[in-house]
Amino acid sequence: MIVDRSGIIVWVNDIKAARNLERFGSVHYISKKMHYVAMYVYSSKVDETIRNIQKLPYVKKVEPSYRNEIKTEYSSNGPDKNKSFTL
Repeated sequence: MIVDRSGIIVWVNDIKAARNLERFGSVHYISKKMHYVAMYVYSSKVDETIRNIQKLPYVKKVEPSYRNEIKTEYSSNGPDKNKSFTL
């Protein structure tokens, strides 16, 4: 069973306190240098989760990830360069 998840980027003041974000979803990455957390939550509860995370005292800003909106299907309209270099 595939569960539909969405990414959230959470900018934090305190990295140690950011470990508590695991109760809202699965934490994918914590950047110690840039002070952000990349995490995944259920798509059906994104708005509710963002509101709850914004209330935390160590959170600066919460942004939804736009990765699922980026086009991943590519097409090449130019000529194939590999064919011109054959012997």
